[in-house]
Amino acid sequence: MSDPEVIPVVPNVYVARQLLVNIMGKSKQVGNHNNGRKKNINKTWKTKRRTKDLDEIHVDMIPANAVKLLKQDVDFDVTGCGQHYCLHCARYFVDLKTLKEHFKSKPHKKRLKQLREEPYTQAEAERAAGMGSYIPPKKVEVHTQQVEEDMD
Repeated sequence: MSDPEVIPVVPNVYVARQLLVNIMGKSKQVGNHNNGRKKNINKTWKTKRRTKDLDEIHVDMIPANAVKLLKQDVDFDVTGCGQHYCLHCARYFVDLKTLKEHFKSKPHKKRLKQLREEPYTQAEAERAAGMGSYIPPKKVEVHTQQVEEDMD
């Protein structure tokens, strides 16, 4: 009995590469697929500086809640230490001067006009769905808040 001849096996480079690709299974161009992120960026920017809704501001305009918001304790994390607050726009301002300038601005006047209409309620939604007769929304009297001059 003679020993069978040992035939050296020369690896096929192409087959080895295919096996490696099948094992790894992932493209090398990982950094170029950034289109999926753009959808989330739009939502982030949309919700980043979101202000209060009109019905929330109507709740804040109730006199008991308004006093708490206008006479806040000093808070160093908020603009102007929380001392200069526009109740209707739900914004803090740096000082009294900028708050007064804001009262003359177009966005503030626009917000006052929006707040003149009564907030939307569940009862109104049910009436719109046919569970009652339509009652037009009432007008609410809204004025710019009074500002105390001595804020020292």
